[in-house]
Amino acid sequence: MPASYQPTLADMKTPSFWYRKKGMRARVLSPIGQLYRAAGLVRRANATPYKASVPVICIGNIVAGGAGKTPTALALAKLLIKEGQHPVFVSRGYGGNEKGPLRVDEAKHSARDVGDEALLLSRAAPCWIARSRAEAIREAEKEASIIILDDGLQNPKVAADMNLLVIDGGAGLGNQCLIPAGPLRETMDDALSRITAIIMIGEDRFRCAQDLGKPVLQAALKPTLPSNLVANTKVLAFAGIGRPQKLYDSCRQAGLTILDTQDFPDHYMFSADDLADLKARADDQGLQLVTTSKDFVRLPSDFLAFVAVLDITLVFESPETIKERLLNPLLDQKQT
Repeated sequence: MPASYQPTLADMKTPSFWYRKKGMRARVLSPIGQLYRAAGLVRRANATPYKASVPVICIGNIVAGGAGKTPTALALAKLLIKEGQHPVFVSRGYGGNEKGPLRVDEAKHSARDVGDEALLLSRAAPCWIARSRAEAIREAEKEASIIILDDGLQNPKVAADMNLLVIDGGAGLGNQCLIPAGPLRETMDDALSRITAIIMIGEDRFRCAQDLGKPVLQAALKPTLPSNLVANTKVLAFAGIGRPQKLYDSCRQAGLTILDTQDFPDHYMFSADDLADLKARADDQGLQLVTTSKDFVRLPSDFLAFVAVLDITLVFESPETIKERLLNPLLDQKQT
């Protein structure tokens, strides 16, 4: 790990014991998780959610870290645009300094201002950010025919017309304990009544979606080899995302040869020492640096030339099913 790396509680990497069989650490921490749950239930019971004048689709999950919400939001926006809709994203702007509400402008804002996810979303459709998502929605609804809320399933201050639960089929729900004993933001039982459908990314290895009584719509993450690289290129892959292993798996799927890797915490802001260390390691081994699009927007401009981006897009197994079972009924309902 680079010498400059000094993690805080806010940006710690995902604990490995979260995704193992429930052990001693999880048992010791479970009472704290129950307090976390109780606080969430009280917050929801006392909240008055804001109801937008246009449909709101929430893309959420019940685990901390990288389930695939942002790729799902981007894929959904693409479908809506094809249907003649004008989607607008709403994001908290996690990792950015701006409190909002503000409309993201890539020409003016950096990841340090608005967060990496909001920057990526703004490339596909307008994106508003605010610490208070309700405030961002009040602005977004002025120009939107439909709003896509990127993360917000646990936010009781926003009323969504549709909640799509994203699950990474390869990771599942871990040890099924609540934070900090496990990765769960809330239990499936607590969330289930608010969920419209489940977006399952990859094979449901742990059968998380079985017997829930909710529609399960299959999707997959598809990597695209950078235009400046060829298959079998030897790389040093690095990522500061919820599950860096996703990048490494995607590199191999795209035909790249990984000889070195470096994990960073989710939404990590790279220091000059971090980048110097990465470049030195890559140069010493004759490797090409590769990262994700989310990490790329957090890099300084003078380092971009040294790094290739592996674009990873979400593809719905049946886009027509998404439209027929979810989008069309929602839009028709709002028009009546």
